[in-house]
Amino acid sequence: MPVTHVNDDLEHLAASARTGSRSALEDLVRRTRPDVTRYIARRVPQDRVEELTQETYLRVLGGLRRYSGRAPVRGWLLAIARNTVVDRYRSDAARPDCVGGTDWELVPASRERFDEYLALRSLLDGLSPERRQAFVLTQVEGCTYEEAARLVGAPVGTIRSRVARARSDLVRQVAA
Repeated sequence: MPVTHVNDDLEHLAASARTGSRSALEDLVRRTRPDVTRYIARRVPQDRVEELTQETYLRVLGGLRRYSGRAPVRGWLLAIARNTVVDRYRSDAARPDCVGGTDWELVPASRERFDEYLALRSLLDGLSPERRQAFVLTQVEGCTYEEAARLVGAPVGTIRSRVARARSDLVRQVAA
């Protein structure tokens, strides 16, 4: 199936779900859930993946009426997943676990990793949306160039070019 049909189909499902079609919403969730779950699983401990996936889709339900179709549906969903994960890390940092035993040696390591995440996010925010999307899908998410092309709806060569340019942009940002 050509890439454009996959993206067009998801766009159609999102539009139908936005107007109240329960079956379109269920199909949209069924078809996108593996991507969202994989995205979240790379960022949080395994025991939090299902919870944050569900929270992501609750946010999707709340924001579906505002989804305008300017970005691909998968990109929109992954942005919501990213924000869900970041919000949870911030929430956890604001409310330390006082009930269970805390391994205080692990706190700096987890905070340091979160700081690295925020630094990377800041660098990535300096990229154009197209370059950032291609870079994150291939270099952070581990998608092949072919998978990224299918998700984005662009030729593989375009994805390769965007990733190469994103790398150059990131090197310039770090050197500056």
